[in-house]
Amino acid sequence: MDQDLTLTRETTATIIPEGTEEILPAGTRASISQALGGTVTIRTDSGLFRLASKDWDALGAAAAAELKAASSKAEADADITAEPFSEAIVWEAMKQCFDPEIPVNIVDLGLIYDLSIGEAEADGRHGIAVKMTLTAQGCGMGPVIADDARQRIEALPAVSRAEVEIIWEPEWTPHMISEAGRAKLGLE
Repeated sequence: MDQDLTLTRETTATIIPEGTEEILPAGTRASISQALGGTVTIRTDSGLFRLASKDWDALGAAAAAELKAASSKAEADADITAEPFSEAIVWEAMKQCFDPEIPVNIVDLGLIYDLSIGEAEADGRHGIAVKMTLTAQGCGMGPVIADDARQRIEALPAVSRAEVEIIWEPEWTPHMISEAGRAKLGLE
């Protein structure tokens, strides 16, 4: 989807890497630099922005339809909600979360440091606690990425709640990227 687009309406977008929202006016020229995990990163003359799926229509009907189709296929391919609950299911849910600047999921980037699953509650569901880091301490997208992970985990039927805490120790380095992530980035 490396095509030139023009926003058809005013839309709210998240500035990358700042993590704050800005209103982009109709007529803003943009191109899609990444569309993964149900989010889209666009490049404009003003920099990078993240668009929520509810705002994809601002990219025009054809682009929105293409993004929706790709997202639906990816969601169907990654649907793990029918599988029996396990730690592996939680890891798979987090693999649907992506750094908006790097086309590798947060698990393969090595950003997840700890995953704890609480004992089953009376209703059979579990509380989940995750400790994660970011590739850079000054990245304002941290809360956004952590919230993506929380939402993905809480979407699992056997999960009652999830807490995702951002920590800085140990400091992240590129050596923490998995073999799959390194291959995706061409680092091998």
